Amino acid sequence: MKATAKAHPIQGLIKYHGMRDEVLRLPYHDSISVCTAPSHTKTTAEFDPELESDRFVVDGERIDERGADRIRGVVDHVRELADIDHRVRFESVNDFPTNIGFGSSSSGFAAAAVALAEAAELELTHPELSAIARRGSSSAARAVTGAFSHLRTGLDDIDCRSERIETDLEDELRIVGAEIPAFKHTAHAHEEAADSHMFEARLAHIHEQIARMRNALREGAFERAFGLAEHDSLSLAATTMTGPSGWVYWKPETLEVFETVRALREEGVPVYFSTDTGASVYVNTTADHVDRIEDEIAALGIETRTWRVGGPAEVLDESDALF
Repeated sequence: MKATAKAHPIQGLIKYHGMRDEVLRLPYHDSISVCTAPSHTKTTAEFDPELESDRFVVDGERIDERGADRIRGVVDHVRELADIDHRVRFESVNDFPTNIGFGSSSSGFAAAAVALAEAAELELTHPELSAIARRGSSSAARAVTGAFSHLRTGLDDIDCRSERIETDLEDELRIVGAEIPAFKHTAHAHEEAADSHMFEARLAHIHEQIARMRNALREGAFERAFGLAEHDSLSLAATTMTGPSGWVYWKPETLEVFETVRALREEGVPVYFSTDTGASVYVNTTADHVDRIEDEIAALGIETRTWRVGGPAEVLDESDALF
């Protein structure tokens, strides 16, 4: 009972913030994202009746305490669905920097859910698998279905699952990641989201933003879609900065990227910035302009990586196993 899976991280476009249920990780509102490839997480999971306890290893380090509890929440749900009680050996590796705002928890828990479900011999659709991954991270649900995906809020696994949005922008989009290392504390920000006086204002407009984003994606309207993503990044920051802890994730380099993007847009270049809860920046542009964007960001002295749109999480061949 062993399997290996791979998933790509997500860039939040209309981002979720805060959870109405921290155990099931049910978000207050819908969210939309796009997967960034070739960056990925690979995970191997094995249910072994000979093991006396679960063992979780991520990027070569044994995971304990809160991190282990989050993984175990996914593992326990798979055990329940499969009606098994075997302990699990779990190893995961990322090929991109983690905890700097590039969505590592999304790909991590997406790959975990798919590997665990396959190892437990469950036959599930991607939307069904997304409800498993959501127990580790709400963004992981969208990494399971891949590409441009929409996670709907709800009170159970039937409603709160992810679905893929078909759009012509899958081929056109290029994403330049401006890598600004600064450890982030996403979990704490989610816990106090509702305490910001800006949170109710965010909830009031998020439904229209979701509808506008879906419409822009279906119509392949690059400027509308990524203009919305840029605006949503500012809305999210306003909410996190006005919570009890006053989280300010941006660094001077972050603002430099913003200004560079805006200057390029004034020249007629189709380019928009986006951030999650972190200092790093996603710079969204098209295939025709990506080389110039890479050069402009690199000229700021910032490391870059360039992505295309990534597909759904997938089961890999046995030869790809990590152990």
